[in-house]
Amino acid sequence: MGSRFVVAGGMLLGWLWLRGRKLPSAHQWRNATLIGTLMLLGGMGCVAYAEQTVASGLVVVFIAICPVFVALANLAFGIRPQPIELAGIAIGIVGVTLLASGAGFGASPAGLAAVCTATLCWSLGSVLSLHRLPLAPGAVGFASEMLCGGVVLLIVSRLAGEHFHWPPPPLAAAAWGYLVVFGSLIAFTAYMTLLSRTRAALATSYTFVNPLIALLLGIGLGGEAVSRREWLAAGIVVLGVITLLFGRRAPGEGVEPAGRPANTGRAALPSGASTNPEAS
Repeated sequence: MGSRFVVAGGMLLGWLWLRGRKLPSAHQWRNATLIGTLMLLGGMGCVAYAEQTVASGLVVVFIAICPVFVALANLAFGIRPQPIELAGIAIGIVGVTLLASGAGFGASPAGLAAVCTATLCWSLGSVLSLHRLPLAPGAVGFASEMLCGGVVLLIVSRLAGEHFHWPPPPLAAAAWGYLVVFGSLIAFTAYMTLLSRTRAALATSYTFVNPLIALLLGIGLGGEAVSRREWLAAGIVVLGVITLLFGRRAPGEGVEPAGRPANTGRAALPSGASTNPEAS
């Protein structure tokens, strides 16, 4: 996980630097280290640890609570979720819980503590990146966060006594390459971009969609049979996301108290960032 984010962050930052983008300041590097530690080590690292002893069904239920924690953390900055957003979050959690209810829920206390820590760290990092610990503008900030978080993951990995196995098995190498490109360069950057441009409830709705995608992949690639209960759960998840999409244009979207922009504390993304390669 650490090597994946170091490579992805280094590639993205190097490409941006060659295109003339300004590198982060010392203050922004510090923020990138703090946010990267929270989201990549605390969030993703703890999930990886938890999944060794906690059933995946229980993990996805815990992760689906992220939008609730993000909404609660935003209250400290005077940002209240719209009623339709609360409804969408509640519907999504019901759908994910129903979808995962068929999985074994065996778990160890350490695993449960890890997944709880992961949920809190990811939510806290998401909110602080918007209001208290601004990253460098646009994709430069996301690249620095991946790079710093990846280095912290590698340090913890070393302290835990983990070692690289070389050469890696072909399937493992292919999976690692997929995660570098699609998991880090595309998906993680897309999440951070969305978080900076829309309401947090909608940005974190991916926690509802991930189990649904896993269900569809199981059908398409694994030939898995799907019960009526699972199809019902999938429909409820979709309904929750649609509800959040309706809440996206709720009155006051993107505005904090006193007329400040919603991403106060984060440097503004460059004009047109959502449509150029640097932000995607």
